[in-house]
Amino acid sequence: MIKKKIDLLDILFFENLLTRQKIKHFVSTRTGGFSTSPYNSLNLGLNVGDDPEKVMKNRKRLGATMRIPLHHLTIGQQIHSGNVAVISKKLRGKGCSHHDEAVKDTDAMVTNVPNICLLILVADCVPMLFFDPVRNVIGVAHAGWKGTLQSIAFHTVRAMENGFGSSRHNIIAAMGPSIGPCCYEVGPEVITEMKAVFSNFQDYIRHESRDGKGYLDLWKANLDQLLHAGIERKNIEMATQCTCHNPDVFFSYRHQHGQTGRFGAGICIC
Repeated sequence: MIKKKIDLLDILFFENLLTRQKIKHFVSTRTGGFSTSPYNSLNLGLNVGDDPEKVMKNRKRLGATMRIPLHHLTIGQQIHSGNVAVISKKLRGKGCSHHDEAVKDTDAMVTNVPNICLLILVADCVPMLFFDPVRNVIGVAHAGWKGTLQSIAFHTVRAMENGFGSSRHNIIAAMGPSIGPCCYEVGPEVITEMKAVFSNFQDYIRHESRDGKGYLDLWKANLDQLLHAGIERKNIEMATQCTCHNPDVFFSYRHQHGQTGRFGAGICIC
């Protein structure tokens, strides 16, 4: 990834998307906004306990920095599912000002409509961006451990294929900063579910202890889903930046024990 200082904000960009003239994309950080501790300072989440007025000022600042109008931001009510929503023109701006107006019950979105900025909000979960430069289709996905179990990355690729005729061989994917296998210790209830779903669960669980705990590798699990969906490895960029290890740059639910803000990963067709 590449970091750029734009106005007052530090913005991250994926190299495999940055040269594409038909789209804009970004990954925000936690700095340069208006929110105060523990949400300091560029918190984009309206449903985490922060002052809504400050969150809206943060969203407007991010939009102004990226030259994306606030009413183009389109956000889902993320529920840790495998659900993918197809976003039409009439859904543009859902969730931009009120969380209860966000796209219902979805953790991924796809569209081919220009001037809709699909936005995922995270604080340890894996944010993923997708672009098909042939069909001019974009997508986003939010993958925590539950969404990973439900193959959200795989379903997003299939939604682009089934809904818009995308070819998996043309799709470019990018996986943003999230909690890494260095920090993501999980309990036996999570590991039991991983073992029930993935025959190769040993590839995703590190240092499993006698009491049933271990370290979950969301990066590897979601990479394998993208490969299984048919995306070529050369078309997948991975940030491999751990949010829990970089709490001064990113919000981290694990590092801040649940009370924290959200940073965003967004993409739109110009």
